[in-house]
Amino acid sequence: MSDLPATSQSYEPGTLEDVDRALSELRRGWPVLLHGNGEAPLLVLAAEAANEERLRALDRSANGRRSLVLTGPRAQALGLTETEADGPLRLEADDLSAGTIAALADPTAVARPVAAAPQTLAMANALEVAAVELVKLARLVPAVLLAPAPTADSSADWAARKGFLSLAAREVEAYRTVAAFSLTKVAEAGVPLSDAEDTRILAFRPADGGIEHLAIVIGRPDTSRPVLVRLHSECFTGDLLGSLRCDCGDQLRGAIRAIAAAGSGVLLYLAQEGRGIGLVNKLRAYTLQDRGADTHEANLQLGFDADERVYLPAAEMLRQLGVQQVRLLTNNPEKVEQLAHCGIAVTERVPHSFPSNGHNEAYLATKAAKFGHFL
Repeated sequence: MSDLPATSQSYEPGTLEDVDRALSELRRGWPVLLHGNGEAPLLVLAAEAANEERLRALDRSANGRRSLVLTGPRAQALGLTETEADGPLRLEADDLSAGTIAALADPTAVARPVAAAPQTLAMANALEVAAVELVKLARLVPAVLLAPAPTADSSADWAARKGFLSLAAREVEAYRTVAAFSLTKVAEAGVPLSDAEDTRILAFRPADGGIEHLAIVIGRPDTSRPVLVRLHSECFTGDLLGSLRCDCGDQLRGAIRAIAAAGSGVLLYLAQEGRGIGLVNKLRAYTLQDRGADTHEANLQLGFDADERVYLPAAEMLRQLGVQQVRLLTNNPEKVEQLAHCGIAVTERVPHSFPSNGHNEAYLATKAAKFGHFL
């Protein structure tokens, strides 16, 4: 999980909008120009979007020079390093085909990648690390193709002539924090639930127009006292479809019942599918689990951290609801620590677990053994 500041800071106007536009460009397979951190500017292309046509276009822009940057866990999963590196790694990719790049980036690919020689690996610099963070924000596989931009004139002018969006690394690095502090309530309505008829749902949207987080307020919480609160990361498969691979649906509906039984409280429904890697990558992780990995290992093999969630949005929503102290309904000690770090006092951890269903025993065991959940 990212270690985010607990209080708001001042950032340049345009930070959110610039990054949001860059995420859209990357998701549709178009490169963006990234500059700053004292490094030469780079063209960034999401590795999973690479095909032969896009590689040729990238090569024409950068005279055939390119590199591939992978996260430390992904490099280790490929056998490129014996131990997990402390940060992303760079390898030369001038001669790699689109198929090889895809196989190196995505562990669910059918083709086996051609392993790079160990001596071609180097620690990524600060700008390259920001490029990896950018594709993570786009909820793409965290691997990037990078090509040097011409330095004869202004990189911004060159990018504009080529039709590439240009943004600074500092905007990428600040994005999660700025997005959280920019959350604004945009809608509120009473929504009677089967287990909690006196319920209101409030929607909070970041200033860049990104995905909304929801606050499900049950009853009339007394904010002068600690409020019973559940932080629930969205789970399309478990919450909506009733998937038996996880316990998310049980946790969601159980939390609503528990809060209603207590008389009042808040359930925050956070847009952090798959521990923050997104639905598509969660399905990829499921593929790896079907091949023998556990939930912790699958995220690492994809190149993500085991848990990519951040809780600054949750803290900001609680502050806007007037909640400063909570009784946190969770078995995850990391949620307690992170919420407290973000300025919300956790006066009590209220246990919240459910029995296995015949399909999720290994999932629950991994939660306890590797994520430290109290089950």
